[in-house]
Amino acid sequence: MRYIAFFLEEESAQELLKGLLPRLLPSGVEPRYIVFEGKSDLESQLAGKLRGWRLPETRFVVLRDKDSADCREVKERLRALCIAAGKTETLVRIACHEIESWYLGDLSAVERAFEIKGIAKQQGKSKYRDPDKIAAPVQELRKITRDAYQKVSGSRSIGPLLSPEENLSHSFKVFVQGIQKLLK
Repeated sequence: MRYIAFFLEEESAQELLKGLLPRLLPSGVEPRYIVFEGKSDLESQLAGKLRGWRLPETRFVVLRDKDSADCREVKERLRALCIAAGKTETLVRIACHEIESWYLGDLSAVERAFEIKGIAKQQGKSKYRDPDKIAAPVQELRKITRDAYQKVSGSRSIGPLLSPEENLSHSFKVFVQGIQKLLK
């Protein structure tokens, strides 16, 4: 059996991946989730957790939100931590601005998750055609779901419905492509 270990900033990312990965991972590849208590915790413990990993045949993925930081700087800092831990092949991906941007890239999934008619038709609006540019995606999701969206339960509901093929978030597409490449 092979494993992919996901090092995640928060629980909502885990809930998203639990719904999404069954459609991306082939049989025989099992995900493992290492969830931290925010980006500072992730960055302070990442190298040690990677160094201490003992499960053979494991590939590694680090996923963190960009938030208001510089995407390239965040990615380089995380890559340096992985290299220092001796895990040079670790896939590092940044959700721009937050994983909620990925949900805004597939408003059909949001509509189905919350059973609120009319959300999907908003995908044609200019701000939703490039959801990675929305600076406050959590607030945007709460607005279009009439405050129904909560980070963990919302991720649990939306994750299984996200379309890897149709999503308009560039950072989501890069994440999916990275996973596919990692599996080859």
